[in-house]
Amino acid sequence: MVEALRYRDDSAHEEPAVTLDAFLDQTNATAVRLESDEDARALIPYLDRLALIEIAFPTFRDGRGYSAASILRESGYKGELRAAGDVLIDQIGHMRRCGFDAFAPDKPLDPAAVERAFRRFPFSYQKAEDGRVPVWALRRG
Repeated sequence: MVEALRYRDDSAHEEPAVTLDAFLDQTNATAVRLESDEDARALIPYLDRLALIEIAFPTFRDGRGYSAASILRESGYKGELRAAGDVLIDQIGHMRRCGFDAFAPDKPLDPAAVERAFRRFPFSYQKAEDGRVPVWALRRG
């Protein structure tokens, strides 16, 4: 198993993530895994009790996890949001912009390459969950 990359200051959540169905059937789980075909909005009523939401990326071509991350962050989720599966270096910067702050790739990623990927595009054109000010707002002063 490849070691997860975390970009958070709090302690790593050790409880295994349960499936969405299992989570909805119990009251004590604090970690859940969303598959790419599951609706993140089902978790909105429970965001205050979740410490970890892991979103599956079964293949790099499946971008539904980006939308799920945005929905969860826009709904106020503050816990760890982990992208798991076919996470590629070319996508990791965009994943951070959507709100992912942890990554569990199927294959190891070079930490130096990850840091370069985060800096690859110093300006953005739209608001996102990473808090960067869009370039149009910078131009206006």
